[in-house]
Amino acid sequence: MTINNKDLIDRFGRRIEYLRLSVTDRCDLRCTYCMPEGFTDFEEPEHWLTFDEIERLVSIFAKLGLKRLRLTGGEPLLRRNLTELTSRLSSLPGIEDLSLSTNATQLNKHAVALKESGVTRLNISLDSLRPERVEQISGRPVLDKVIKGIMAGKDAGFSPIKINMVAMKGTNDDEIDDMVAFCIEHGFTLRMIEAMPMGDTGRNTQFLDLQPIKQRLQERFGLIDGVFPGGGPARYLKSPDGKFSIGFITPISQHFCETCNRVRLSVDGTLYMCLGQEEKFDFRTLLRGGASDQEITEAILTAINLKPEKHEFREQPQKLVRFMSMTGG
Repeated sequence: MTINNKDLIDRFGRRIEYLRLSVTDRCDLRCTYCMPEGFTDFEEPEHWLTFDEIERLVSIFAKLGLKRLRLTGGEPLLRRNLTELTSRLSSLPGIEDLSLSTNATQLNKHAVALKESGVTRLNISLDSLRPERVEQISGRPVLDKVIKGIMAGKDAGFSPIKINMVAMKGTNDDEIDDMVAFCIEHGFTLRMIEAMPMGDTGRNTQFLDLQPIKQRLQERFGLIDGVFPGGGPARYLKSPDGKFSIGFITPISQHFCETCNRVRLSVDGTLYMCLGQEEKFDFRTLLRGGASDQEITEAILTAINLKPEKHEFREQPQKLVRFMSMTGG
């Protein structure tokens, strides 16, 4: 088989060049839309892919045209010696962009080392600027630690820093303008995200349609259409002077399935083709069963062809039973 960039194209013509890689399913928070309070059904470490296994699998993906890699969790900074892995992944031929999603509670300790190990960008979850509300949403009183971590990332030279805010009706929708002001003040990019009905936690979250919010902010701040590097699903607006950008990730009100370029690898080696569907492929068994690089290459191409045309969050909101934390953010 000849390997070239054209191989990583699914049956709907979408080029898959972005892998979201979960390095742990553990988290030190219990955000209401991601993981229920009291959840303890974590995978045991022996089921996690090792750094060697991750590096091997990602290197084969990269030979097929993968360009972008985002490390997620759970909370990825809970994975021991993570910067050893980021150094190895950032050095792989073909990988042009290595980013990290984090809740920032541990970031103050790791920001400099992450930057030095080849991580280029940070996405940081922050749903509120009010201490009591952060505790209500995340189950932990951590706002001070999160803000300290965000500023450590800024001081370490990460740019852009994207602030991810899951917008929830009746929970934090009255803080959207405050979050815009916070991001403008510090030079961060804000990304508004619609809650997705994954598991009972996601379905119980109060969905907020972001289209009216987008229109209101566009009119208030005179925002114009913009583009932003990163390869993700957000649709961006920017200020006329280009100093502020805001992205909207709208899987419910305005889905982006026709341009989806990503798949997700969970910490146990399961590749999920869609956040909102059940199609998946087990790579851990292959990696630990003596499969050759050629066999893994063929398995990747087979898996990519399982990618569905679209999710069915609206049509079948009860369909997905796994939690967001078990899939990888």
